[in-house]
Amino acid sequence: MFCLSELEDTVRVHPSNLGSPLEDAIKTELKELFLDKVLSIGLCVSIYDIKSVQGGFVLPGDGAPTYKVRFRIVVFRPFVGEVIAAKFKESDSNGLRLTLGFFEDVYVPAPLIPTPNRCEPDPYNRNQMRWVWKYGDDEFIIDDSCQIKFRVENISYPPVPIERAEDAKPFASMVVTGTIDDDGLGPVSWWEACAPISDDDED
Repeated sequence: MFCLSELEDTVRVHPSNLGSPLEDAIKTELKELFLDKVLSIGLCVSIYDIKSVQGGFVLPGDGAPTYKVRFRIVVFRPFVGEVIAAKFKESDSNGLRLTLGFFEDVYVPAPLIPTPNRCEPDPYNRNQMRWVWKYGDDEFIIDDSCQIKFRVENISYPPVPIERAEDAKPFASMVVTGTIDDDGLGPVSWWEACAPISDDDED
């Protein structure tokens, strides 16, 4: 889910940061440039360390030094087939939206929710729908009390729209699509009562 990636970039250190040790000043600039940004390698969640710093030249007419910096970042880059635990965020007739805390664009579309199921108005939130999975005579509700395990089906990087409607949802530059339609997936509470089979039980 997380990996280290090494990058190289030209970093301009703002004069207001020059009172700090050079490495701290460069980290401050790198955080501003990369933290919470989606790159082609994934979502940057942390500046791990700085490998090398070169330069320190000042461009004509500019009072800030510029450095060539090689550094490592921690990126969120799940792989297809990976199972991840998330929390419920919201749901509608299209499916579920989950959150990892630092990343909130995880979607489970309706076809990837276990069947038989139904989508109904949430009696506790008039602006939201909720999903109910029917298993035998039991019904299991998916709501904000759930911790949910999903399996990654796809990771996409939508192009930035040229025009957006005023009421459009915030643009997501990285979207993870997951499924909960398999054994062991879905709300963790569904499976808590399932004890593993021991060798003695198989005899």
